[in-house]
Amino acid sequence: MAQSENARAAVYMTMAMAGFVVNDTITKFTSSELNVGQIMFVRGLFATIFIVLLAWRAGAFNVSLRATSKLVFVRALAEMCATGTFLIAIAHLPLANISAVLQALPLAVTMGAALFLGDRVGWRRWLAITVGFIGVLIVVRPGLEGFNSFSVLTLLSVFFCAVRDLVTRKVPGSVPTLLISSVSSASVCLLGAVMIEPMGGWRPMGLSTVFLLLLCAGMLIIGYQCVIAAMRSGDISFVAPFRYTSLIWAIALGFAVFGEIPDMFTLAGSIVIIASGIYMLYRERAVDSQLPAAKSTSPSMAPDGV
Repeated sequence: MAQSENARAAVYMTMAMAGFVVNDTITKFTSSELNVGQIMFVRGLFATIFIVLLAWRAGAFNVSLRATSKLVFVRALAEMCATGTFLIAIAHLPLANISAVLQALPLAVTMGAALFLGDRVGWRRWLAITVGFIGVLIVVRPGLEGFNSFSVLTLLSVFFCAVRDLVTRKVPGSVPTLLISSVSSASVCLLGAVMIEPMGGWRPMGLSTVFLLLLCAGMLIIGYQCVIAAMRSGDISFVAPFRYTSLIWAIALGFAVFGEIPDMFTLAGSIVIIASGIYMLYRERAVDSQLPAAKSTSPSMAPDGV
């Protein structure tokens, strides 16, 4: 593939990561005013409207829901759990910490593909997975002062994201992607509605807050469009590592908006996780495998059901 196309794809992927982190930043900012359930519902409602309109225009609803694979609904359940745990954690943890742990998602998916889907993973990639999860432990540092229950929620979010992505690989190709996204988004929106009352009830929102949540949904849509453009115009093995620019955006926005400065544990663990992930992609390219770390995970390396 031409170098110019790869360069263009890298720009698209970097823009996508910026969009996703802007979404996370706004979500964290509004969490001081609204409970997680209300954020999930309102943001999810906007995003669901956008996605459903795109799906309707693309004819994705021509497939009968009765004929749709049950795996779509299993995926939606995993997405609901991933999004719920992620949003609760993001309200209480620095953006850089959450972003760093989420970088381990490709490693988790590759491990799950080997254990449950029969993918062949050699000792080098198993070593990369092991080292990567050591990096995760450095970031969350269990047993030390920086560890808390919200760190556990971040790990649970990675687990549910991995389940979602592994299930996605088994969904029949006849099921349109936009239909899958519509079901997932609507499911998360419904979960948010259910969570509003237990988490403190509905709070009045000003126009500025509504606009911010609308912007959240818009950033997600823009991010996914940029990811699609990146994957279509560049080599996957070249483009995929640019997902890790999300950590740079998270550090920058965390400092600019919340005054957060990553400590040495977060930075050291992040370097270990990213190095492991990039080596994983290199090995997949070298052995000409199906690239589970590059293709099967959500583009944002985060819950995408908003």
